[in-house]
Amino acid sequence: MDNNRIEILKGILLELHQGASAESVQERFNEHFTGVSALEISMMEHELMSSDTGITFEDIMGLCNVHANLFKGAVQDVEVADADQEGHPVYVFKQENLALRAAMLRIRRILDHLTKPEHAKLFDQLSKGLKHQMRLLGQFDRHYTRKEELFFPIMERYGHDAPPKVMWGVDDDIRDLFAEAKNAVDSLPEASIELIKEKFEAFASEFEEMIFKEESILLMILLETFTQDDWLAIAKDSDKYGYAIIKPTQEWQPHREEFLQTSKQTTDDTNTENLPEYSDTKIIETDTGVFSITFTPKKEKTKVDRTTPQAFGNGYLSVDQANLILNHLPMEITFVNKEDIFQYYNDYASAEDMIFKRNPSQIGRHVELCHPPRVLEKVKKVMELLKSGQKDKVTMWFKSDKRDIFVHITYAAVRNAHGEFEGVLEYVQEIQDFRAIDTDFNRDIL
Repeated sequence: MDNNRIEILKGILLELHQGASAESVQERFNEHFTGVSALEISMMEHELMSSDTGITFEDIMGLCNVHANLFKGAVQDVEVADADQEGHPVYVFKQENLALRAAMLRIRRILDHLTKPEHAKLFDQLSKGLKHQMRLLGQFDRHYTRKEELFFPIMERYGHDAPPKVMWGVDDDIRDLFAEAKNAVDSLPEASIELIKEKFEAFASEFEEMIFKEESILLMILLETFTQDDWLAIAKDSDKYGYAIIKPTQEWQPHREEFLQTSKQTTDDTNTENLPEYSDTKIIETDTGVFSITFTPKKEKTKVDRTTPQAFGNGYLSVDQANLILNHLPMEITFVNKEDIFQYYNDYASAEDMIFKRNPSQIGRHVELCHPPRVLEKVKKVMELLKSGQKDKVTMWFKSDKRDIFVHITYAAVRNAHGEFEGVLEYVQEIQDFRAIDTDFNRDIL
């Protein structure tokens, strides 16, 4: 990657942030670039946020649409055959965007009909159709959540920490704009059609810009960076977060390279004196011929004995038994260690029933990156209170109208026998049944 190009891009964006007009910046951009890769944009944003320019991710977020307009038509495509296959996370992501665009088109048509006097007799039916389409469109939240919980952690592992932080903040702003538009629609017939149109278009403008950023920038970064195994992990965990309007019609089955195993006992025409016990050979065909790459797989690490009970606390447990017990506790447990790294979560609930959905890609991630920017200060405050010893526990609770449950959350400081801080244990419980208890005594079996 050309560092000079990155510096030019950074300089152009810096001018924009310092008040230069979009037109003048566009002229300078056009002088230097006929194409720019999504990776260069990612690197440029990272440089801006980590340098001494004083620019924060909030600043970049504020000019996100201006940046996107600057790059329109100049972002270079990345061609990856896998991404065009049904069931591939990129294919599904793009199909969702098509379905969401179609829902927006239908909403705009209904709003136009509602303004015409000749459709006055159809007001109730049109209103019902409008509310249905808004509920469908509201499924974009699943699309965003999958992006935030599955794409972003892997991006961060590859060093692309700026785009996730900026995009997550913009996602939340879009969620707020949609909530305003939906509230206006739900208040029909009291709300005026003009107000609904105004609220909807405010949302739609930002939402359509995000679709461009997703498909022309975000996905390009991912396709240049992620491995096939990364995409397989995303496909495996996607169901728990759900999909927007459409669902994959079939499971993605990628083409995997085949490997030939050769042993020194069966290789008669080769000097086998210094060969390992066996090696793997990958056969690669090119335009100029066929060649092979031979390598020795890493030896498997000694496996942990998971079934034999060991001394554990006040008794004896095997690793498997301890895991089963943690998974049967009637609560969702997560542990963040003293370095603020997300280290563990249990599998108490099924993927669909989890209150706060977790996935393996989040393990090893800094706790601040596991939360949207809007709650970051609250997360920092909780960690500070527990680390410093000002509090041993912080509790919160809320009613989830979407699932009709009452949720109680506890953040507890974990300290060792010497009182030293080792991390934070979070446990989340659904307590709707407890709140429904209306007697002081019940010791019956049934």
